[in-house]
Parts: sequence; structure tokens; C-alpha cells
Amino acid sequence: MNKNTVAYIYVDDIAKGKNYTFLDSREPKEFNVSHLKNAVNIGYDKFDSKKFVKDFPNKNENIVVYCSIGIRSETIGDKLKKLGYKNVQNLYGGIFEWKNKGNKVVDKDNLETEKIHTFDKNWSKYLKKGEKVYEK
Repeated sequence: MNKNTVAYIYVDDIAKGKNYTFLDSREPKEFNVSHLKNAVNIGYDKFDSKKFVKDFPNKNENIVVYCSIGIRSETIGDKLKKLGYKNVQNLYGGIFEWKNKGNKVVDKDNLETEKIHTFDKNWSKYLKKGEKVYEK
């Protein structure tokens, strides 16, 4: 479903000790259920490029954008590249792959959780580990 316009970074290739800015391109209701620790929710439907440039002035920082599986994050990654950000990568498989590989996620209170917002029942089949949460 992706056009491969933003380079992937794979969960296993995220270097320990290297500084990444993790950007969550899901909606706030998804982010509040769980997200990668220290990630910043920038949203998708209401992504604000002017606010983003103001909040993230360093266009050379190592940015990893993610969503549920990598489709929305590619769209946002494209927008960041067009804004002049040089080191933007899309997390292959998104938060689902992150959790499937056994990594931790935290909730809105920064507490570790097993819950992952899977958007809907159709997408939930891609999450193999963790507790699936979605609106019916």
C-alpha cells in the first residue's frame, strides 16, 4: 500500500544509544492508548506543518515517523521531507511491528501497557502481541 517515498527503518535496526525523535502520526485517541516511550503525537488529520517547523527547528535531526502499520506515517514523512527535513525514516510495520518484536509501549500516563489501538477489527489481524483495542 505504500509508495516507498520515505525510507524505512526496521525495528531491529534502530540503534541503541542513537538519538531519534519518534513522531506518532496516529490520532490522539490512538496515541493515548499507547505509544513508543518519548514519542510526540503530531497526528494525521490535523497535522500542522507551521506548528511542526516551530516545534522542531532542527531539520537535520534523526526523525522516525510511525503509525499503526506505516501508511499514514509515510504520508506525514513525505510532508516533512517537503518541509526540508533531511533525515526522515518510516518505521516499517509501525507500532504493531514494534510490539510484535517484543518492545515496550506506554500509555498517556507514561505507564507500560499491553494495549495497542488497532484502528478497527480489519487492521487488528496484523498485531500478534499485546491487547487489541478499537472502537466497534
